[in-house]
Amino acid sequence: YMEARRVLKPGGTLLFNAWDRIEHNQFADVVTNALAAVFPDDPPRFLARVPHGYYDKGVIAAELAAAGFAAPRIETLAARSRADTARIPAIAYCQGTPLRNEIAARDPARMAEATQAATDAIARRFGEGPIDGKIQAHVVQVAKS
Repeated sequence: YMEARRVLKPGGTLLFNAWDRIEHNQFADVVTNALAAVFPDDPPRFLARVPHGYYDKGVIAAELAAAGFAAPRIETLAARSRADTARIPAIAYCQGTPLRNEIAARDPARMAEATQAATDAIARRFGEGPIDGKIQAHVVQVAKS
């Protein structure tokens, strides 16, 4: 944040978003829990740790203040994520994000099993046909004074 503040003109705005905690992002949460059952001794926690790990608005505000910003506006927005089938988000998360690396680090031969476990868990929670799950993020806006 200090570097962003340094390069902004006076009155310039820093605008970014951060995913809210994983529990407010239903597909990611279901996938994380499904993979914990596949790898109980060392569950892949990438989704909870990285994209959903920087959710505390107090921490975000404090880090912006430490960089010299004042009075950030932090708005939490909820929306819906939709897919035609449970398989689509399962593949997206397990094979199309860095979560793939954590699955492969545990056992690369189990990628299909992990993806199927995620598919099954999403289908149990949201159904077999078109699915719809909550997603939530914080939009942060702060100006350089």
